[in-house]
Amino acid sequence: MNWLRRLPGFQQTPYGFEWRLLRLMPTVCVAGALLPALMSFAARFLITTGSAAELARRIQLFDFVMIGLVIFIWTLVLTVTIGCVIVWLMKGPAYVADGYEVSHSDTPKA
Repeated sequence: MNWLRRLPGFQQTPYGFEWRLLRLMPTVCVAGALLPALMSFAARFLITTGSAAELARRIQLFDFVMIGLVIFIWTLVLTVTIGCVIVWLMKGPAYVADGYEVSHSDTPKA
């Protein structure tokens, strides 16, 4: 039995926007981690008002927000990547499934 028999006469759709997005995802993933890290580093120099305990609380809160932003960006990158892979697979070649006799056909047995 040939499991991967291609559908005759099928014209494959050319790849397009999904490939551009897939090539962009590693850059977005790295930039999505580096930019919040740099902002968190810069916050240590820019947040200067208040007592020592207040400064520590504000910086820690800002760090938590940046960690949440990184996780959000990585989740977004993973979701877009999965979507692009699904579109890429759907645009691939079509295959013929083996026929299967159904017991309750349109012409019932007498």
